[in-house]
Amino acid sequence: MKDMALAEIVLPPQPRDYHGVNWGGLQTLYVREIRRFIKVGMQTLAAPVVTSLLYMLVFVVAVGGGRSVHGVAYGTFVAPGLVMMQILSNAFANSSSSLLQAKFNGLMGDFMTPPLSPAEHTVGFGAGAATRGIFVGAISLVAVLPFARLPVAEPWAVVYFGLGAALIMGFIGIMAGLWAEKFDHMAAVTNFVIMPMTFLSGTFYLVEKLPEPFRTFSKFNPIFYLIDGFRYGFIGRAEGSLTVGVAMTAALVLGTGWICYRMFETGYKIKT
Repeated sequence: MKDMALAEIVLPPQPRDYHGVNWGGLQTLYVREIRRFIKVGMQTLAAPVVTSLLYMLVFVVAVGGGRSVHGVAYGTFVAPGLVMMQILSNAFANSSSSLLQAKFNGLMGDFMTPPLSPAEHTVGFGAGAATRGIFVGAISLVAVLPFARLPVAEPWAVVYFGLGAALIMGFIGIMAGLWAEKFDHMAAVTNFVIMPMTFLSGTFYLVEKLPEPFRTFSKFNPIFYLIDGFRYGFIGRAEGSLTVGVAMTAALVLGTGWICYRMFETGYKIKT
């Protein structure tokens, strides 16, 4: 009888023990992030292209005229910065909106319940955001080519700074999405942090032409080095230090990725 009573005890389900990487779960999360922005392609893909073309129209055709910067046509100087702006903004938007909407819809459990480690959550959301950033950047690049001749002087710089920027902003989007409790918080990050840093980064002008204190501020702006390095990949001229830009990009990818890992590991604003 005693043995039968013990046999009838129902134990709670135990977590599945994965050794190594849960590749199936990681792939599912990544594909989910990709499908999410493709489903609303008019908003996530077409709209940024229209924005890039409008910037080209205003700053190149109406303002730039026939002048040159760094020995190249103004349109050639501006175009890489516009492409990088789309990479930055779309990578940030993808991961931040995904997590914030999951909070509002009560779907955070769908991410936390599957047997995914904090590192796999970080990689899944970050890679999905980076994919959208690179994809939109590539489409924007094709769209602005009729208005600007873009030689590729240093392909490694285009790839390194483009991919690095997408990962950095994807990770920052994760941090913002976990931190924010309402859409006003996300709008504050975008309007008071991301946009000022982007516009004070030399996208449309040489930073050395800025008055103080904006010139000094720009030299401490990480987005300046991302755009400057990305532009160097096309025109072969850099305004800042490439060594600083390469080192800073690697440090930010690792640093922001580690912060995201710790936020998932501790359940920051996820576990209540």
